[in-house]
This record gives sequence, C-alpha cells and structure tokens, in this order.
Amino acid sequence: MNEALEIPYAGGADSAFRDGLTGLHDRSLFHFILDREVKRARRYGTPFTLAMIEIDSFARGNDRLNDIASIVATSLRELDLAVRYSEDAFAVILAGADARSAHIAAERILRGVTKRYEGGTNLRIGLASCPRDATTGPRLIRLARESSLRAKISGKDFCLSCEEREAPGDDSLPNVLVVDDEALNRELMEAILARLPVNVIKTSSGEEALSLVDRVRIDLILLDVVMPGMDGYQVCRRLKGGERTRLIPVVMLTGLNELEAKIKGIEAGADDFIVKPPNHAELVARTQSLVQVKGLNDDLISIESVLFSLAAAVEAKDAYTQGHIVRTARMAVALGRRLGVTERGIRSLRFGAMLHDIGKIGVPREILNKRGPLNDEEWAIIRSHPDVGYRVCSPLKNTLGPALEIIRYHHERLDGSGYPDGLRGQEIPLVARIMAVVDMYDALVTDRPYRGAMQKDEALKVVRQATREGKLDPGVVEGLVELVAG
Repeated sequence: MNEALEIPYAGGADSAFRDGLTGLHDRSLFHFILDREVKRARRYGTPFTLAMIEIDSFARGNDRLNDIASIVATSLRELDLAVRYSEDAFAVILAGADARSAHIAAERILRGVTKRYEGGTNLRIGLASCPRDATTGPRLIRLARESSLRAKISGKDFCLSCEEREAPGDDSLPNVLVVDDEALNRELMEAILARLPVNVIKTSSGEEALSLVDRVRIDLILLDVVMPGMDGYQVCRRLKGGERTRLIPVVMLTGLNELEAKIKGIEAGADDFIVKPPNHAELVARTQSLVQVKGLNDDLISIESVLFSLAAAVEAKDAYTQGHIVRTARMAVALGRRLGVTERGIRSLRFGAMLHDIGKIGVPREILNKRGPLNDEEWAIIRSHPDVGYRVCSPLKNTLGPALEIIRYHHERLDGSGYPDGLRGQEIPLVARIMAVVDMYDALVTDRPYRGAMQKDEALKVVRQATREGKLDPGVVEGLVELVAG
C-alpha cells in the first residue's frame, strides 16, 4: 500500500474510506492522497499520473459497475490508488508513473474491460501527469477530465494522455455536437443523424460542451434545455457571447412546447428549436440546412481573413504608414462609441478602418514612398484607391455592409471637394465621415515622406481648420478633440 495511506488507515479505519457498492476507496480519501502526492512531486520531483476513467451509458447495472471496478483494481500495482470518483467515473493515482508508463497501465485496464465485454465498452481514460502537466490537484483533475473528453471524441475504448490531440472521426466532415444529460436521448440523436455525412459528438453537460468547443471545430450544436448544473439557456448565452463561437448554429431541444421557453431561447441567441422527441425528417433537414449555413459563414470568414492579410501587406509597401490601419481602427471605434454609433456601426468602423486603404494594392511602391510632390498622373493613381478597394471588397457586400461605404467614401468631403464621387454633406454616411476625420488626424501625427509628424495640438488645429472650411463634420471633429484630450 502507498505509504501516503498510512495516516488515514491507522487504527483500522479502512472501511470508513470504502465505497459501499464497488469496494474501492472513496472520494474523500482520494483528495487527501492527491494532495500528498502533489506536495511530494513539488518537493522531490517524483512524478505521478492521475487517470480519470469515465463510463458511458453501457454500464446500466451495478453488476457491470462492480465488474469494471474489479478489473481496474486488479490491473493496478499495490502502490497505486483507485477510487470511485462519481456515479460513473473512477480516479486512479498511479504513483511514480510518468506519462508513458501511465499510458501502458491505462491500456492494460482497457484491455481487461474489453476482454470482459466483447463488442465495446464506451470506457474512456484521460491522463494528466505531475509535475509535467500541472502541479496542483484541481488542475490535474481538470486536465485529466479534459483528456478523457478528447478520448471520447476520438472513439470508444481509447486512452489519451494530456499532451496528445486527436481529431474526431473524418476531419473533412462537419462536426455536430449533441448536448443532453440523458444517455438515451444522445443515442437517439446519433441514430437519427447516422444517415448524414457528419461526425456526431455527444456530451452530457453544458460545462463539458463549452470546454469542448474551445478545442474542437464544431459546426452545429443540438442543445438540450433542461440539464443539471448549467442549463441550455446559459450555455447558449455563453456561446453566442464569444467572438469565436457566436457563429456556431445552436438548435435548442426541449420538451417544453411553450411560447415562454422559445422566447427565453431567442433571448439567449438560439438559431432554431426542435421539440422532443424530434421528428426524424425534421431533424435531418434542419441539421443539413444549418451545417450548410455554418460552412458558408466559414467561407466568408476565410475570405475576410485573406482581405485583412492583404490590407496588411498593402500597408507594408508604405514605410511611413506602419500601424496605420490598427491605430485608425482603434480610434474610429472609440470615436464611434463616444458619438453613440450603433453596434452594427461600430463593427463597420472596425472592418472599414482595417480595409480602407486596401485599394492601394494597385499603387506602386515608388509613389507611396515618394519624398517630393506628386505629379498629376501619380496623384490620379493615388485618388483611385477608394474605388479600387471598393471593387475588391464588393463580393462581401452582405458581410461588410456599411464598412464598404467607409472604403469608398473615406476621402469624401462635406463641400464636395473629395473623391471618388464628390459627395456632399449628409450624402456621406456617418461612418465614412468618422473615418475621414480619424484618417486625416492619424496622417498628421505620423511621419510622411514629404514631412515629419506633427504634435497633437498642431494636428488638431489643422483638423479644425478643415472643419471651418466646410470639409469635415463639426460634430465628429469635436468628438475627436474630446477623445484625444481625454
């Protein structure tokens, strides 16, 4: 027996630390021993590995649970500790075991269970080693459980150490995540979706689902509403509030065919609803449709990423405008918020500022970096960049929205003296008027080939003069002055 057990077992207290059903040690002893092993690893560098063994719905009876507990216990060394961690999970502390030797021990357990239950077990094991992966008990538990989850995604009867990463099934297929605390419901959904070319990933809790989407590409989530712990509404709000996960379609599954339940789902950001038990044809049709929508959104995002990369490459041609698009994006967003621009407008300001000079892709480097004044031909090329940028980005009109107006109109002036269209006054959209002011100010306070950078106060004088001449929006300029002063 591990020497760490000597204290709690002194005085014949063994039975007080045993699980009544499986005969394994119980969870209270587990935390005591885990803390002792962590302290030992910190002090002496002695490794150990925590294995989390989780069982899916196949173990529906106590007999099978006892069988698995017995196999786990007989597969271990005397110095290892096995406990019943929860209703359907065991934890094993593998003393002195690094990741490699722990992997061998875990596979020995899997072989024993697989031999006992031919045809599969739905048993999964996750490993986390101390001090390699973590040096605190709670973090080891979390990492081991996350490793167990990755094992579940990878396939049945699979052991995965913390440092490994496995993709779910065929990586070319969409991944559909089913979140339901009832095992029979998860199995039903998987059976219905079996006719589609998708990978079905199942999980039993909202917390597990949120952990999973951070590591695996998910194309659609079928989310139960009523679950213990974090319910479906909470999970949906978290997903839709995240920049990286907000575009994942979420279909809420509920037995509550009530208007109030749907309203709560809409408020949480759900994309669709299906009443349980689902109509097979309806579920298949909606899954196909929403997975296709997610694919189209991903394509658009990829195109946007290419455009932003292209904009950065264009900026790199001009030695005097390094960082210009990032600075103007930050300032445009801050000024837009100060002026009460809507969230859609704020998004347009961010995108428009990042892309406003993309049309300079057609301007030769020699013109962009010319130290002397431009001749008429060179000036005509420079003045063409808003129109070129607009045409480059036009295929993304539905995605970029008003950001396209910024790209085309950020050099327009209220008196009609701007370009490319000579718009006047309110013909120029507000977001473009904001960008015009921000773009001018940033140009003034940075070095250019034909002059050095101005001080802040001097630049604001120039901007105010342009306002008095009727070129810039006075309200926007005053907002800029307040922003810069603050």
